[in-house]
Amino acid sequence: MFTSILFISFALILLFFGAEGLVRGSSSLALRAGLSPLLVGLTIVAFGTSSPELVVSINAALAQQGDISIGNVVGSNSFNIGIILGLTALLCPIPVHRQIIKIDAPIALGVAFLLLLFLNDKSLTRTEGLILFSGIVVYTIMNILLARREANKAKVTQKSSDELLTGVSKHWVIDIGFILGGLGILVAGSRLLVDNSIILAKAFGVSEAVIGLTIVAAGTSMPELATSIVAALRKQPDIAIGNVVGSNVFNILGILGVSSLISPIQAPGISMIDYTMMIVFSALLIPLIYTGRLLHRLEGMLLLILYCGYLYLLWPK
Repeated sequence: MFTSILFISFALILLFFGAEGLVRGSSSLALRAGLSPLLVGLTIVAFGTSSPELVVSINAALAQQGDISIGNVVGSNSFNIGIILGLTALLCPIPVHRQIIKIDAPIALGVAFLLLLFLNDKSLTRTEGLILFSGIVVYTIMNILLARREANKAKVTQKSSDELLTGVSKHWVIDIGFILGGLGILVAGSRLLVDNSIILAKAFGVSEAVIGLTIVAAGTSMPELATSIVAALRKQPDIAIGNVVGSNVFNILGILGVSSLISPIQAPGISMIDYTMMIVFSALLIPLIYTGRLLHRLEGMLLLILYCGYLYLLWPK
């Protein structure tokens, strides 16, 4: 059991550095192409920091561990809002872009409801996976079109791009190296995390669903946590909140879409409480960011308290 804990800790470190490499490389390439910080936050960074969830959920689906595959996404979405945005706002209040309030946050809530509808029978079929995957394609294209329209009003300056790319090589070959290296580390880390989480769950008599909703979900969300906190402290609010909202959309549409396309998923252990909490967090975010277009410290504290209450209900007594 102690060995499994060590392997899980090592796997989380691998996931963090793997995602860091992937985000650095992909963000550098995207920003050099003239994309806006908001678009980078909602797509490139969000998808990149969600790559641990993607690899873990695919591996879990292939191993017929549906509770971990679904629990990883459902738990990550609640963790992203409750802990990541809560803690980030507590450290530094986050200004919110109008597009996130009017478009992206409502979309995140809508896809959460769509997932609940699809999982009414505790399973995701390939057809449902195709619908979800089509959704992430449409979402990405929509954000690119919106960013182009925004670029006509105010172009991204080279200064802002340089601030975001601090410490990253300006040569595209090195960026590709970061991307490929990050992916390789992510694959190795995810395999370690899933295998040893199962061993630990059996040792403690905890269900795979609870492990997926807590340990795996929190572990694979570490890149989002680090990215949002650093972005907020560096006065890049579009990256900070766009990373979380974009990740939540990608987790459902992209990750579960791809995973269920590869292998249909059965998740009997994920309860209605877990789905409900994911929707509550998604719904609560909209009025919180609407007030003054700013996520305040007090609102961040509210999100943290709500998530801690959810953990108390979730963890076996």
